[in-house]
Amino acid sequence: MRPDRPQTALVTGASDGIGRELARVFASRGFAVVLVARRAALLAALAEEIEARDGVRAVPIALDLTKPDAPRELFERTQQHGLHVDTLVNNAGLMEFGAFADTPLDRLRAMTELNTSALMALTRLFLGPMLEARHGRILNLGSTGSFAPIPSLAVYAATKAFILSFSEALSEELQGTGVSVTCCCPGFTETHMANQIDGVEKLKGIAPLMDPVEVAGDAFQACMRGQVVRVPGVANQLLIRALALQPRSVVRWLGGAIGRRAIQLPGPHG
Repeated sequence: MRPDRPQTALVTGASDGIGRELARVFASRGFAVVLVARRAALLAALAEEIEARDGVRAVPIALDLTKPDAPRELFERTQQHGLHVDTLVNNAGLMEFGAFADTPLDRLRAMTELNTSALMALTRLFLGPMLEARHGRILNLGSTGSFAPIPSLAVYAATKAFILSFSEALSEELQGTGVSVTCCCPGFTETHMANQIDGVEKLKGIAPLMDPVEVAGDAFQACMRGQVVRVPGVANQLLIRALALQPRSVVRWLGGAIGRRAIQLPGPHG
């Protein structure tokens, strides 16, 4: 049942990229927004912009979600602000690019903690009040990497596969509860995070770059429709459909070809 009060969306990773654009699109549709990320100054500036332009409440909360206790702290802080979160947007994520054996373990752990554990914990915490209200939406940000292994992004793609599987399973569990789950899986998107990765230029000629504004608008519409899985962009949709028709050996070969190009891994017989 849709509430008769103004709705609130909580967006993680809201200081930049897709998360920032998602916060803007929710606010432009009349949602109050809770903005969560590590960079306090950027969050404060975005909150000020949103309140001035859209006339809705914007609450910035600077928090490092890679810390194990951070999801519960975030949930408790929203309770202290008197906020009921109608839409949870799990957008925050880290990406580590390069050979798995060369990537420091602490960075791999931080990535898996944020991309999977924090997402799961936030979903569990905010789902309870949604179920009580019999209304809510959960929007999880996956990736085209959710559908295939990608050497050079091995752990990142694996975390995105987790997000897709988790979202689909949870959407079935929640049938008839008034709470929907959407997993939006964009392709390579022009964001600060992506552009900071060494060697990422080698990937840009492989797949079409997406604009964060375009991705955010597409994700918002899918979330409002209650669509379970959404892949923005016709080219990405065609790619995913083609992959679904191939045996796993072909999918692995394709991922390997991309990965070797990106980080100059030896070929299958090299």
